[in-house]
Amino acid sequence: MRKIRTMAVIVGLLFSLTASAENKQTPKAMNKLEPLPRDLEIQLALSALPPHLRDSATVYVLNPAKGFEVARKGTNGFHALVARTGDDTFRGSWPLTEYRDDILYPVSFDKAGAKAQMRVFFDAAEMQAKGTPPGDLKKIMLERQKTGYYKAPERAGISYMLSPVLRTYFNPEESDGVITINYPHVMYYAPDVSGEDIGAGELGGTYPFVILHGHHGYMIQPLGLTERAAINKEYEEMLARLCKINDLWCLPKEKGGD
Repeated sequence: MRKIRTMAVIVGLLFSLTASAENKQTPKAMNKLEPLPRDLEIQLALSALPPHLRDSATVYVLNPAKGFEVARKGTNGFHALVARTGDDTFRGSWPLTEYRDDILYPVSFDKAGAKAQMRVFFDAAEMQAKGTPPGDLKKIMLERQKTGYYKAPERAGISYMLSPVLRTYFNPEESDGVITINYPHVMYYAPDVSGEDIGAGELGGTYPFVILHGHHGYMIQPLGLTERAAINKEYEEMLARLCKINDLWCLPKEKGGD
């Protein structure tokens, strides 16, 4: 009887340890991102670009265990990806205590941006995949910004963010608050340019403004309502798939809608 009880205790202990190990190995527990379906991620990445650039662009997908990998090699010098930890994560003095799993940041770069701006996204994804704690990653990136590790683009250039959906920090210089928005826009590299330099309009308005001030700053030009409506129509099915995966990726209803 005593042997049976002992065996029962051992079996119970082993089951408990196994269950505990399985719980610890979940993506959330391991600070790993759940990857998007590959076809959806590629479509979302390419939605950042205008139609005439999509077929010949280089596209990347995120391998949560390694970082970004080439899904398709392009020929026109443009690169597209969906960041799950954006460059705006490394702004402001607020502490980065965890990697969010709801950030959705479709972005593209030309040749100049791929050599400069895009490196931040790739390095961050690789360090996150290797298990760098979020607080340490932000410190590393802030130090790199301070020391000029990441150089400004070598020439004027463009980064398209024409996707119909974007979820990221809405004022990263001040806080860690995030938002899901429908805001297709074009970004022009504006190293060390201030809002005053261009007579900037209000953040999120109809006139150009500057974000991420410094070597990797951008001048933002939003698309008009007509162009935005056309993009939303083109990607209705993609938006529905994303919304089904995560309700935080559902676009907010327009004012006056049902």
